[in-house]
Amino acid sequence: MLDKNLLLGVGISKDSGDKILELIIRGLEKKQKKHYVVTLNPELLVISSKDPSYKKVLNNAKIASVDGIGVLAAARLFGVKVGKRLTGVDMVKNLCKEVSKKPITVGFLGARPGVAELTAECLQKKYPGLNVVLAESGNPDDKTVSLINKKLNKKTINILFVAFGSPKQEFWIAKNLDKLPVNVAVGVGGAFDFISGKVKRAPSLFRKLGLEWLFRLLIQPWRIKRQLSLIVFIFLVLKQKFLSKIPSYKNLRH
Repeated sequence: MLDKNLLLGVGISKDSGDKILELIIRGLEKKQKKHYVVTLNPELLVISSKDPSYKKVLNNAKIASVDGIGVLAAARLFGVKVGKRLTGVDMVKNLCKEVSKKPITVGFLGARPGVAELTAECLQKKYPGLNVVLAESGNPDDKTVSLINKKLNKKTINILFVAFGSPKQEFWIAKNLDKLPVNVAVGVGGAFDFISGKVKRAPSLFRKLGLEWLFRLLIQPWRIKRQLSLIVFIFLVLKQKFLSKIPSYKNLRH
């Protein structure tokens, strides 16, 4: 378990994005026991505030990186030390870039039909040495577990990127990781849509300012209901700031 600080009852890894990538790869090379990684944004923290079982799943992740700018801003408000942001898209791209130079296998699971496959193709073109052993749209159910085991035919996926969307992907990973020939599972939300080109990614200026959410809202207005969770997140953060103390990260794993 990496050193973490708490925000709204959820542990956030203190290491920076590059350090997190290094730790994932080093863990594979040292054959550490299987585990999973979550990428935290305000929406996930709001869901966890309403669902104790989901909060437990997030806290049982070995690594919980900062994805959304709101999480980073809230951490700074409390003086909580966390690493630099590492979005789900950058997590996938940067890991694939690094492991393409190593004997490490990857898999892509989730998203709409054909998107996982297209994502794998795009990344293999960009990183020719990338060893993809699975690319499957799939669904967050038990049938997908059987399908993966059958398709792999005793092969192992060192890193499985799962894009079912939250909270489905985190629940599915926590429930099924031990049933799969997978070393590390990473929940990456809508990353496949951006990498495959199915959804346009925000321009670099928007990304630098942490306004990807605004750009996506402009091109996908139907997401307004999901963005309302930002208001809830701000309320919860201010409530913790002014009405309670930050607890230490102890005895969260059960």
